[in-house]
Amino acid sequence: MYTPEEVAEREQTDGNCPANPGTVMCGRTERTAGSNEARLSGVEYNEVYWERGSRVAVVNGEPRTSLVTVPANGRPPALTPEAQQMMQERRDLRSPFGQYDHPELRPMAERCIMFGSPVGPPMLPTGAYNSNYIIVQTADHLMIMSEMVHDVRIIPIGEPQTMRKDVRPWFGNSWGRWEGDVLVVETTNINPQQTIRGVPPSEDALVIERFSRADEETILYEFTIDDPTMWTERWGGQIPINKFDAQLYEYACHEGNYSLAGVLSGARYEERMEAQGASDSRR
Repeated sequence: MYTPEEVAEREQTDGNCPANPGTVMCGRTERTAGSNEARLSGVEYNEVYWERGSRVAVVNGEPRTSLVTVPANGRPPALTPEAQQMMQERRDLRSPFGQYDHPELRPMAERCIMFGSPVGPPMLPTGAYNSNYIIVQTADHLMIMSEMVHDVRIIPIGEPQTMRKDVRPWFGNSWGRWEGDVLVVETTNINPQQTIRGVPPSEDALVIERFSRADEETILYEFTIDDPTMWTERWGGQIPINKFDAQLYEYACHEGNYSLAGVLSGARYEERMEAQGASDSRR
């Protein structure tokens, strides 16, 4: 946990970003001034567009240094040798290509089709912006929609409906059950393209999520990842989900879905400039 002094220091330097994009006072220190000014150079997003948060996460009254609670060191465990080999093979497969060589190398999120991690499983914050949810509960279903790329999970509550191991849909096969006042959701058959911290889940992966009310304004979200093929041990954490009363507007991504075409055409432009020995005058 953080000490009260550490909480005060982090909340002073990491949050409270100004609404004026022409300033660089958000988290300004000797260490961060250069990076903040670079963000305000007009090249990409500047600080006004980020929602990094301005408070340390408090779980059960404790200001946490990590959202990971298992293992006790607050860090995800190491990958298994099999997983390390698989990840290296993936890197080797991509190594002959530049990251913008063809559309198959670009992620689903860049197409605004699905983003994955915010809606889960597990439900992990984006860390930048749009970490909001709409949660609707009925007697026999739970619906979770994330603001980021408006991904939606529809989870039946009751007896599980199993799937063959080779059927692996987006967000997996989830079912919920009640344990007292705690809603427990188990998920299997997660699509291997829906990675967890960049690691594809194996066909035996199991994610267990627990939703409970910490108070009238907070849901305590807990998750456990059990995938012995990929991780050397189980791991999981706790995340507070705070209620907000504002309306959640549509996440429209980028207008007309031009991003992918722009990324690839920009890369081809750079290649032409390099072939001609010219510099990019737009930089």
